[in-house]
Amino acid sequence: MGITGGSGAVYGVRLAEELVRCEVDLSIIVSDAAKRVLRFEMPKGLQALKKCGRVLGESEIGADVASGSAKFDATVICPCSMKTLAGIASGYADNLICRNADVALKEHRRLVLVVRETPLSAVHLENMLKLARLGVTIMPASPGFYHNPKSVEDLVNYVVGKVMDSLGLESNLFKRWKGEGAQES
Repeated sequence: MGITGGSGAVYGVRLAEELVRCEVDLSIIVSDAAKRVLRFEMPKGLQALKKCGRVLGESEIGADVASGSAKFDATVICPCSMKTLAGIASGYADNLICRNADVALKEHRRLVLVVRETPLSAVHLENMLKLARLGVTIMPASPGFYHNPKSVEDLVNYVVGKVMDSLGLESNLFKRWKGEGAQES
């Protein structure tokens, strides 16, 4: 899992907590920019991540997850900055997060990017389209509202629940749509 400097560090921390609940063996790569964002948005976020798995820095390019011989099922980058998206789309693996994503692509492993930016430029959209055509799951951190969220936590849990769905992992983080008239109020 990678966490980049896009705003929305809470998504990455909450996802790591949920993955651990599912007993996922987790390596968490935190970019330098993400460390700054975590200090601002979630002062205890880095401590929380350290409870979820092995935390690596973006410069630790010699880590096992930088190699195609490392066995991992999937990579999620949450949140994924537009800088990281561009690096992945162009094959510019200048740090461990981009290298791990590059490995996921070349080894045909699941790659999920939880992008965090608005508005999106044509460059952002072209990069997303390029990666989507390669089989990457692009998930904007855009919560739904049909489940009648009552808090920011409900909105975060919705996005994290959708990421868990994309990984084929069970969660009960949000109320699923049951059809018009069937939802509880």
